Amino acid sequence: MATTKFTPNIYVHRNRNMMMSKSPIQCYVTVIMVVLSLISIRVTGGWVDPDTAKEFYIATANTLSDKREYELVFSDEFEQEGRTFHDGRDPRWTAIHKNDYTNDALHFYSEENIKTKNGMLNITTEQKTNMYKAFNEKTKKFYSDAKYVQTGMVQGWNKFCFTGGIVEFSAQLPGEYDVGGLWPALWMLGNLARATYVGSSDYMWPFSYSKCDDKTRNSQEINGCTNVQHYGMKAETGRGAPEIDVLEAMPGEPGKLPNTHIERPYFSTSLQVAPGLRKDRPNVGDLPKHGHWYSHLEYGNVTNSSLNNFFYGVTLIHEPKSYTYQSDAISANTHIGKTHFKKQHKYRVEWEPPEEDGSEGYIKWYIDDLFVFGVSGISLELTGTEIPSEPMYLIMNTAVSSSWGFPKPCPGGCDCACFRCGDEDCDCGLPDGFCGNFPAYFLIDYVRVWQAKNESKHNIGCSTEERPTELFIKGHQERYMEEGDRRPLKPIQRGGGSCSSNADCAGPKNGICSDRNLCQCREGYTGPRCLADDSFYDYVYKPEQTTLRYTGVFLPPGFLVAFIFLAVGFGVALSYFSKLNIYEQIEYDEVPTIEHFNPDNDVPPQVMHSYQNSASIDYTLPKQKMINYCVIDKRLIDT
Repeated sequence: MATTKFTPNIYVHRNRNMMMSKSPIQCYVTVIMVVLSLISIRVTGGWVDPDTAKEFYIATANTLSDKREYELVFSDEFEQEGRTFHDGRDPRWTAIHKNDYTNDALHFYSEENIKTKNGMLNITTEQKTNMYKAFNEKTKKFYSDAKYVQTGMVQGWNKFCFTGGIVEFSAQLPGEYDVGGLWPALWMLGNLARATYVGSSDYMWPFSYSKCDDKTRNSQEINGCTNVQHYGMKAETGRGAPEIDVLEAMPGEPGKLPNTHIERPYFSTSLQVAPGLRKDRPNVGDLPKHGHWYSHLEYGNVTNSSLNNFFYGVTLIHEPKSYTYQSDAISANTHIGKTHFKKQHKYRVEWEPPEEDGSEGYIKWYIDDLFVFGVSGISLELTGTEIPSEPMYLIMNTAVSSSWGFPKPCPGGCDCACFRCGDEDCDCGLPDGFCGNFPAYFLIDYVRVWQAKNESKHNIGCSTEERPTELFIKGHQERYMEEGDRRPLKPIQRGGGSCSSNADCAGPKNGICSDRNLCQCREGYTGPRCLADDSFYDYVYKPEQTTLRYTGVFLPPGFLVAFIFLAVGFGVALSYFSKLNIYEQIEYDEVPTIEHFNPDNDVPPQVMHSYQNSASIDYTLPKQKMINYCVIDKRLIDT
């Protein structure tokens, strides 16, 4: 819970005439009024941005059947100028700095391309060359490659997560509305996977499935067939990292598209889950046949949204074949216009998690408070998947991909093998106007999350009692890191940034510049230059770690008697043979001599080694084979 701190210096001048002319109650009221007039109230802590206006602390759902009152649990207004989001600088967000290996990406994510400016979060996409380490799947070797677009992604992974509620973004889309190639997105992902870190998403994304199923047992790492509690998780409970896409915008030249009334520019709203349909799937571009896709889907009449027939999901191929699985994208497209690229518009999701048995629940999408699309629990009965109940975090980014808004199929006479602006050999594979669309700015005015009061299914936290993630992430840290990282996330640095004046530390409000020219943050602020509001959970769930306990061994009395008899006999025999061995050594070994060392001599007669520091003697114990065992489905497995 947020706390209110009062730190005034109050001086009350006692005027006899004033005190005599007022009753004690009037005097008390006067003092209270003086105190309130002097106090500068600041709400600190929690996840609500102090810059959020009080009128937004309470909200109601757009879903007509939902009459609950919602309270604000997270917000970021991005009012503080100059915030940056490098790892370790901000408690809410992390700007990643790495290559993106997913979705035929043509960009490199740089932490330098995200900052706050003019009361907005600004994600800049620009032409800039970055070399990176690529991997050739055919030769199985690494090689050096280049990408020519630099952009940004900021994510709340393992910082702020929530389960259920309302999330709303206000955003202005980047670039020109009629030029293809940019892929701005606002989305949510389960905390067990970290976006663009493919090692964390394998066999995890986008599962939302709790049943024990032999067909998915290998492909879903944490599946419902597990009979024991690993990493604090509940037994027989499938886990994963489902995805909810609030917005994925497709700019481009208007024109009719096959089998839909939707034209570019449009934006997609999607729920991505696994396992997906294995057979009789609809073909990309075609409408699905009756019974071959999800039913009971809702589409907005005013927004004129429609089924997204250009993306039904992907097949994730692994070896052996039993590890391959299908994901489904249950998605709708909605036409937008030039104004969405020139002004701020609201994009909202209302997410109600399922019941404990996985039934019911829903997700509904809105634009400017107008209904767009809806998926309910009954829609997912086709595959047995569930409306997500995983803790999910927020992501904002602009991507560039050859599979999003680029010419398809590849134009005749063009091999579409390169996508570099200024190279004549590459121009034919680029969208019209693409190279003139830089720099492009994705501007987010605010992010707000509300949850229903007294609703047990609504929670905040990246590792909750119902869906813990902490121990699993700690046990697989390498999946959530880049090569060379020491930990997935750096601790947040509080102060210590270089400064020449208080203004460099957002002072005097947030911090001051010390005599050593380093920022010192006031209470309630953090980051190297005190630009971020401090944030924390009131309660953090810590799962109990189970250990194997020794409970004793039962042995029959007859066995104990026999064991004692054998032990005594072995001891007598050992003593006898030890004496024989000593006699043999005395008979054949020479008596050892000791050469005395005179400390006054400059050189000792023999070399002496110090046990504290000796380069020529190795005192380390020999390496021993370590064997770890764990119980998998009631079997003891050597790991």
